[in-house]
Amino acid sequence: MTVARVQGDLQRALGENLRTVRVGRGMSPPDCAEVLVGHPTYMGGVERGERNLTLRSVEKLAERLDVDPVSLLRPPPS
Repeated sequence: MTVARVQGDLQRALGENLRTVRVGRGMSPPDCAEVLVGHPTYMGGVERGERNLTLRSVEKLAERLDVDPVSLLRPPPS
């Protein structure tokens, strides 16, 4: 089965899913940035799908948030 993807779909899915987890845990963007990546500007870029993270970075984010890394890459519900 072939799935056509628009360039950046996974980045946007990761950002939306990360934002959903963050908001669900009552974390502000700066709080989340401090825990996960260290800088709010970078975190905002991740959430907007502007940052192209490595798979290792996705694994680290998932580990720190205690979520399945694959769940961060799945298309978010519409």
